[in-house]
Amino acid sequence: MSASFLHSLMNPKSIAIVGASNNPMKMGTMHALSIIKDGFKGKFYPIHPSEKTVLGLEAFAAPEDLPEAPDLAIFVLPSKYLLGFFESFGRVGTKSAIVITAGFKEIGVDGAALEQQLKDMAAKYGMRFIGPNCMGLVNREADLNTTVMPLIGKPGHLGMISQSGTYVAQTIVYLQKRGIHFSKAVSVGNEADVNIIDVLEYLGEDPHTNAVAMYIETIRDPRRFLEVAKKITPRKPVIAQYVGGSEAGGRAGLSHTGAMAGKNYLYDGLFRQAGVIRVDTVEDLYARGWALATQPPIHGNRIGIITNSGGPGSAIADTCEANGCVMPIFSASLQSKIKPLMPPHAPCGNPVDLTFSMDMGIMTDTIVDLVMQSGEVDGVVLHGAMSTGFMKAVFPHVSHLLPGIALSDLVNQTGRQLSATASKPFDNGIPMTVSSFFDRDDAYTEAYEDAGVPVLDAPEKAARAMASLVQYKKIRDRGPDTHFSLADADPFAAQIIDDAVINAQSALDEYAAKKFLACYGIPVPDERLVHDADGVVAAANDIGFPVVLKACDPDILHKSDQNLVHVNIMDVDAAIHSYHLIQEAAGRPVPVLAAKMISGRRELLAGITCDAQFGHCVAFGIGGVLTEALNDITYRLAPLGLRDAEEMIAEVRSAKLLGHYRGMPPADVSLLAAILVRLSKIPLLHPQIIEIDINPLILSGSQPVAVDALVVLK
Repeated sequence: MSASFLHSLMNPKSIAIVGASNNPMKMGTMHALSIIKDGFKGKFYPIHPSEKTVLGLEAFAAPEDLPEAPDLAIFVLPSKYLLGFFESFGRVGTKSAIVITAGFKEIGVDGAALEQQLKDMAAKYGMRFIGPNCMGLVNREADLNTTVMPLIGKPGHLGMISQSGTYVAQTIVYLQKRGIHFSKAVSVGNEADVNIIDVLEYLGEDPHTNAVAMYIETIRDPRRFLEVAKKITPRKPVIAQYVGGSEAGGRAGLSHTGAMAGKNYLYDGLFRQAGVIRVDTVEDLYARGWALATQPPIHGNRIGIITNSGGPGSAIADTCEANGCVMPIFSASLQSKIKPLMPPHAPCGNPVDLTFSMDMGIMTDTIVDLVMQSGEVDGVVLHGAMSTGFMKAVFPHVSHLLPGIALSDLVNQTGRQLSATASKPFDNGIPMTVSSFFDRDDAYTEAYEDAGVPVLDAPEKAARAMASLVQYKKIRDRGPDTHFSLADADPFAAQIIDDAVINAQSALDEYAAKKFLACYGIPVPDERLVHDADGVVAAANDIGFPVVLKACDPDILHKSDQNLVHVNIMDVDAAIHSYHLIQEAAGRPVPVLAAKMISGRRELLAGITCDAQFGHCVAFGIGGVLTEALNDITYRLAPLGLRDAEEMIAEVRSAKLLGHYRGMPPADVSLLAAILVRLSKIPLLHPQIIEIDINPLILSGSQPVAVDALVVLK
């Protein structure tokens, strides 16, 4: 039994609907027909102010007239009438509702005020509701469909959560044509009460859902999403499409469901941290979600390709390799078994290319079994299985050569029993995706789809679906993260912050910032704060040449472009000269920071940023003067576990720079990860901090050193 409160909402024993009539073109009627026609076995009560019967059922004028308090109330009526009916259901004892009605916060201030009244009323009566501005839900286990589209076919194992009603309702026919079926699906609309995280938690518990697909325009509580998703993704794949990271997408989301879009790169980091697979299109959301929901778990990244055409085989290989898969050359033993089954010129080393052989049984049965049972692959991508669809396509050309044979006779002759063929992935415990240019009009496509084998209409799509299984294996294998307990704030660090606050500073000066970071084990150079030329000479001699001189003032945040930083100073005369140049460039007397010159050709960045939606986040990437140009930075929500930090480091596009590179030793990745973990905890210890920017974090040999730092305060 599910622990989620949504179990009762998703499994009502009685339903009432306000807004259904005998007019088939009304939305309320369409919602009611889906409930009636698609097999709901509980009691159904139409509410109508004047009709005595609706859709052949007794209608009631008001909730108070019902013979019982229904478990679920559905509202499809103008928003100005909603609150009165909603309160009536609350008074009679209904505890769950779906508000299809639109016209709330998505239309502006007045709608937001009305939505707040709805929330307040629900709280008053202890009601939980989905919506408003949604399309309802589907629960195949309970034969419950409250959307406007009829359901056809058997239940599936893909759960769907959508902030767009279209992707739960309008797409049902599209999905049925592709053999994709939901287990549960929920359109959450404006999320005034039930939100996508609630539904994710419910589907994570649902034994009938093998994978969860999510269409997302905003996540209103990223930290709770992270907490819930991290519990689910080690045992059940979650795949998501996020839109709204662009300016145009954000505007559309705001007008659509009242969503407030967030920065695309932060969502990317959130999904990676949570173990959620991100896709770019809704087509991929369904197709790859279906592969994750239906196929046996993959045990590695070795993919076998079986095709009857070279072009699709090459496209599959390229796409698989680009997405983390390998295509091993088959052993001589395996090739010796395959070779006699193929034309003499056909390659069989992987891909296996039958070059338009029409012996489909050889390709789809014999060779598939040989490859799957070889122990040399973890998954198979098949292209070109076809029979009846192909014969229907060529019949106009070949019919005059077959006098007296009708198309139906030819189709019947070429058709064969394919249930055993379609069960190969499950019999062998090896996942398979299929690429075919023939839809369900072909017996192979129909058989594969009916058995739960994904059939995609392009080779690259089948390859990406297989790659998703490999991607999820990496998520599943990550193991638990390591979190260090949050220590108390360092007293010296706290005093640095308190002094800056007393002085009304918006930021720490660089000297104070590094002293602060050093309190938390972040390596910094040997340095002194000086106030005159004599101090510069003493500091430089004490530290040892070469040195760096920098203006050090909390009101000067960016120094490099203002001639306020002088590097690689080799003697006393040069140090004195640089000191005077800095004073001249500053235009007023400023303290100067004298620091040991840290040499290193690899410059990184690490820091903390604060986002209105996500709160404090950790950044890591390539730093120095190329930071903006390269934009090679990855993000996670703070605080981090050690695994989070290690994944961030491995994730940057330029991660090769951290290994043996052009005579430079590999970076101390353990220390880098520890720096990120420590940084991530600082805002929790010191809530006055908004941002921390360590740039550059120079690799001196293998050791990272924070040579410049900025700490910004509220």
